[in-house]
Amino acid sequence: MKKQVQKGFTLIELMIVVAIIGILAAIAIPAYQDYIAKARGAAALQEIDGGKTAFELAINEGVSTTLPASVGLAAQTATCDTGITINTAAATPFITCTMTPAKAARLSSATPPAAVTISLNRSAAGLYSCVTTGVRAGMAPAGCTNS
Repeated sequence: MKKQVQKGFTLIELMIVVAIIGILAAIAIPAYQDYIAKARGAAALQEIDGGKTAFELAINEGVSTTLPASVGLAAQTATCDTGITINTAAATPFITCTMTPAKAARLSSATPPAAVTISLNRSAAGLYSCVTTGVRAGMAPAGCTNS
């Protein structure tokens, strides 16, 4: 008689593999969510940065406007879901993207999450600076400061 050899994995081996996968997921999922939040903040900055040239032109020509469409920007986008606001006549002219708490959930420094703003502010010398409001430390887009 031939002896039958059973092939396969034991229950212990399967449980070890499941435990390892669980540990890896516990580390990877929060890191992935932070990566997505940073990308969303960078996308918001990119959306308002596209209007900077027309915004600068409006300021140099003395055009006073608060309409995003006048500088080629949409009033609202998928990322800037609360809206994009501009003001060429303010003491410090600005272009601002505001994100709802739902969009800014991992970006927001508040608990529960609050709205987040990313602004391009123009100085009197014509230099632009990026300023964020309500963003967690280390989550602001590159080149932006958190206020």
